Amino acid sequence: MAFEVSRFGITEKDLPLGWKVERLDRLADLNPEQIGADYPHSEIAYLDIANVSAGVIGEPARLSLASAPSRAKRIVRPSDIIVSTVRPGNRAYAFLRNVPTNLIVSTGFAVLRSKPHLADPRFVYYVATSEPVIDYLASIAEEKSAYPSVNPIDIAECVVPTPPLPEQRAIAHILGTLDDKIELNRRMNETLEAMARELFNSWFVDFGPVRAKAEGRDPGLPKAIADVFPDCFQDSELGRIPKGWRVGKLGDVLTTIETGGRPKGGVKDIAAGVPSVGAESIVGLGHFDYGKTKFVPREFFQAMTKGHVRDADVLLYKDGGRPGEFEPHVTMVGDGFPFDRFCINEHVYRLRTEPGVPQEYLYFWLSSDGAVDEMRNRGTGVAVPGLNSTAVRQLAVLLPGEPALTRFQREVGKLVRRVFATCNQSRTLAALRETLLPKLISGELRVTHAERISAAAL
Repeated sequence: MAFEVSRFGITEKDLPLGWKVERLDRLADLNPEQIGADYPHSEIAYLDIANVSAGVIGEPARLSLASAPSRAKRIVRPSDIIVSTVRPGNRAYAFLRNVPTNLIVSTGFAVLRSKPHLADPRFVYYVATSEPVIDYLASIAEEKSAYPSVNPIDIAECVVPTPPLPEQRAIAHILGTLDDKIELNRRMNETLEAMARELFNSWFVDFGPVRAKAEGRDPGLPKAIADVFPDCFQDSELGRIPKGWRVGKLGDVLTTIETGGRPKGGVKDIAAGVPSVGAESIVGLGHFDYGKTKFVPREFFQAMTKGHVRDADVLLYKDGGRPGEFEPHVTMVGDGFPFDRFCINEHVYRLRTEPGVPQEYLYFWLSSDGAVDEMRNRGTGVAVPGLNSTAVRQLAVLLPGEPALTRFQREVGKLVRRVFATCNQSRTLAALRETLLPKLISGELRVTHAERISAAAL
């Protein structure tokens, strides 16, 4: 089956004046460069499919060229587009903005490099990763049950609506402005979480204020905050901790630890059901991959006695991974992020603490290096890697004095709420982009009108 322009809901005669239909390989070169004998770098930054999700790029692996996997071959440049040819329905694609000179991507990606005199790079990105194209590629891949994938030629042959270059640039600018704001929000959230994490580590891991007071130094905090910290230490099973604080078991302070469930099949989208969060979405504060969301029927949701998520819940991925290995993941939700109403499935715990222990403290404690190491050790080496509820209750937790916890919630709670607000804005902008994109690239919506809509949202 071939991909024709009709998959955009139009025919060639419906296109605006001056528009054409073109194959993608007419607009861009596919896989233009790969490592050869003359490659100048001995070390590479390497992106595999697991590093990329719906336009978001994770941290590349730093490898010596000699130890890199055999699939580390494709050379990329600024403004290149990468689209996974393996399970393309998982939407591992991205537009490469800032690219180090030694960035290499896996041969599991097709690289598209726009032809400057014919196509705007970002326009090609939006049309090549539009829902009609990705759904088409996914349908081809699904026919290959042994190894769901497509060939680069399957991408090359896709026929897409193509406006004149100036209009391509205008469309790319509108959609790119929305994406740039989403990316700015993502970086801002990383900064906000880093600030919160730094404060948590200073107060409850390194014990900076207590150490300063014990050594007769100014802790560098306002007096009202400094006064909530002791001025000496005591021994504990976790080592030296501030005097008057204690080490307990997580079960001592949990009021809720429960999993959810899901029926077979489920439903397609939020219009027909209720979002159900699984392990793939438990990836840290303020991160959520809406493209991987599953849904349960409303009747199933309403009948659930456990697993309904509330504001400020902490969610813990409870089982799974490679045989014999467990890698815990924790997140916190709230203020309508990621959804106003949703549930968890059977692979996730919903955790709540008693009123004296803030949810923010629970999140940062469970995602701290020490707690992650303990969970990893407890959950690895069992028949099904992961943590049962008894193991979760047995996790060690440092319990500071209530004044310190109250102050922590006051300071960090503001940062966490800003993260949620920024996430909600990004979700709105992403929804607008998804609404505008098919209408712009099919010519249904013209640039002038779309510019007004986009400007109002920003």
